[in-house]
Amino acid sequence: MNYQQLFSLQGKTALITGGARGLGKAMAEALAQSGANIVIADMEVASAEKAAQELASFGGKTLGLQVDVTNEEQVKTMVERIVSEFTELNIVINNAGICQKITVEEQSLEDWKKTMDVNVNGVFLVSKYTGKQMKAQGGGSIINVASMSSFIANTEAQCAYNASKAAVDMMTKCMASEWAGDRIRVNAIAPGYMKTDMTKPIFAPGGELAHVLDLVPLKRLGEPYELGGLAIYLASEASSFVTGSTFIVDGGYTIW
Repeated sequence: MNYQQLFSLQGKTALITGGARGLGKAMAEALAQSGANIVIADMEVASAEKAAQELASFGGKTLGLQVDVTNEEQVKTMVERIVSEFTELNIVINNAGICQKITVEEQSLEDWKKTMDVNVNGVFLVSKYTGKQMKAQGGGSIINVASMSSFIANTEAQCAYNASKAAVDMMTKCMASEWAGDRIRVNAIAPGYMKTDMTKPIFAPGGELAHVLDLVPLKRLGEPYELGGLAIYLASEASSFVTGSTFIVDGGYTIW
């Protein structure tokens, strides 16, 4: 068995939603370095195009697109555009998401719906249309971004986020079951507390969530690149017998 070939994504096309920065961009870079063509889809088209241009340095074809994952027509058009330019769509990372730290009694129904719209409906819509394309072409890999909060309540108030990510975990199982016969594998990555430009100040000494690191057995935040290896594994033939699974990457937080 040639394991380098098993993990190769040469010639494959990958879509990463919310991929212009942070964890999405880190996973996109991992796939690009493994040979994949990369499509970055983000609400901010300038950021998506900039990220795509940067990832082109790894040798694959890239494209930056604007998309609102809660808008069905935009999602449908996005998939059609990708197929017209790349012929196939082999890998999808459903990374777009939001988190609002609001207590239950203070959260408006509008805010609750916004979280569910992006984190749940967005995953549904992107999976629906990319899944149709993968079915027509004979298979593919969908990777949903869940969270360790799919399984725990956390220490801060974020009921809507946790509920939405629990839904992503179950959607992953249901989609994997429905599409197993079509050679479409559906799995999820569930990050814990990760270090991004947005979160670093929160977890710094004296920050709002600095105390949380005491609850992480490895005593640190995760680095975005630490999701990359798992993304390559789930996107490639190395995980050909894996579907319906959610992989927790949290420094051990959910052990306790």
